[in-house]
Amino acid sequence: MPTPIVNFNLPPNEQRAQPRKLIRASDGDTPVIEQPVRAVSVDTPEKAGYAGAPPVSQPKLDLCRARLSGTFYDALPTPLRNYLIQRLTPDAAANHIAGAVGASQFFDVVMEQRLTRDDGTKRSLAVIATGEIVDRYGRLLAYFAPWFTGSKTDPLPPKNDPARRTFNLEMVESGWGASFPIYPSLPNNTDMNALIAAAEAAWNERRGVWSVYSRKFLVGYEFRACIKLATAKTAAAGIADAFQRVCVDLRTLRNVGKFGFTSVPPPYRLWVWEKDLAKATVELGLRP
Repeated sequence: MPTPIVNFNLPPNEQRAQPRKLIRASDGDTPVIEQPVRAVSVDTPEKAGYAGAPPVSQPKLDLCRARLSGTFYDALPTPLRNYLIQRLTPDAAANHIAGAVGASQFFDVVMEQRLTRDDGTKRSLAVIATGEIVDRYGRLLAYFAPWFTGSKTDPLPPKNDPARRTFNLEMVESGWGASFPIYPSLPNNTDMNALIAAAEAAWNERRGVWSVYSRKFLVGYEFRACIKLATAKTAAAGIADAFQRVCVDLRTLRNVGKFGFTSVPPPYRLWVWEKDLAKATVELGLRP
């Protein structure tokens, strides 16, 4: 019998190989590796590694502002341009990067506190992969929380106990991370409503970055978009690179498009990749 030749009509694998440190191999088909995890539904400010320290990144934001104020990006809607211009202040880069440091410090403290048992021993992380599973950078997309063994000495707390809250939710509630739910990596309805409530409280009570830097603070995805708009060689390339997701208003489930997110306060923004929009419209009951 000849060797079979298949011709499956499968979608291409868009994941690229990523280097990972081998910790050990438990058997012939199970290597244990060091794997970075990206917390889903939350977006913290970028550190200097993304666009450079303020002396480097601020000129990029200044160029973005000039392009938005002039004719370079006249294809973008005026409300979006005005929204970003108001936030592209002379200290926008310094504030954003300082916000990243503050977010990291808060995260480190919370992780240390919640992963340390009363006897001083350390808990593991409970990691819940979701949605796309792995992003284009090879990071595992997940929610994570302290791990309870369920034993008599380490019982699992009741479902609504704060000890079971994810770190994702805690970062949003603190105001050091912006709510950033992206379809299809969404929590269940109960947890999604908790995320909205946490984001709403942080926004309304001006916690975290909004306490320190005001509501005109560029959140992570806005900062990255502005850097892309500044560094693009052409307006078409900049727009295509900076705006790849459609925004949905969680208050009405209305699709406001790629450029209409400025009409939606940060706690109520849901994001959908363009390629997933048709499926999301059906599954989430989105309105045009």
